[in-house]
Amino acid sequence: MPNIVRLIAGFVVLGAAIALMIFGFWGWGVLAVLISLLIIVTFFYNENMLLAQWFLRKDDMTKAELYLRKITNYETQLIRIQHGYYQLLMGLIESRKAPMQSEKYFKKALSLGMQMDHNIALAKLSLAGIAMGKRNKREAQMYLTEAKKADKNKLLADQIKQMKDQLGMLDKQQQVRYSR
Repeated sequence: MPNIVRLIAGFVVLGAAIALMIFGFWGWGVLAVLISLLIIVTFFYNENMLLAQWFLRKDDMTKAELYLRKITNYETQLIRIQHGYYQLLMGLIESRKAPMQSEKYFKKALSLGMQMDHNIALAKLSLAGIAMGKRNKREAQMYLTEAKKADKNKLLADQIKQMKDQLGMLDKQQQVRYSR
C-alpha cells in the first residue's frame, strides 16, 4: 500500500475514533485510536522492513528475504530515510549467499545515508571484508578505519579487531607466497 494511502487511512480512522468517543462509545473509540496509531506508525516504519529485521535477528534468512522481496519498489513504498536501511538489509542477506555480489548493496546504502552510526559501521565493516576477499589490503584498511570511527558505541569493536587481525594474517600469507 502506498505511503500516502496509509497516512490518509490513519487519519480517517482517527477521525472515526473521535466521532465514536463524542457519541459515547468510549471502548470502540479507544480501540479505533490504537488502530489509527498503528496505521500511522506503519507510514514511518514499513511492516515488511520490521518483519525482515525481526527475522534477521532470529537468523532466519529465508523469511527475512521473503519479507524484503515483498517491497517491490523501495523508493515509493518506503520513506526516504529507510532507503539506505533497505539496501543494508539486502546486502546482509545477499552476503550470506554471494559475498562478492553484496558489495553494490552496501555501497548504495552508504550513498543513500543512514542515521545510526553503528549501521554505517556495519556497512563499512562488510565492505572491508569484501575488500579482504578481493585481496585489496589498502581498501580494506580504509574501510576498517572508517568503521572504527563510525562505531562510537563500540558495538562492533570485537569484529573490527578480528578483521584487523585477519588483515595482518593476509600480509603474512602474501609474504610466504612471495618468498617461495
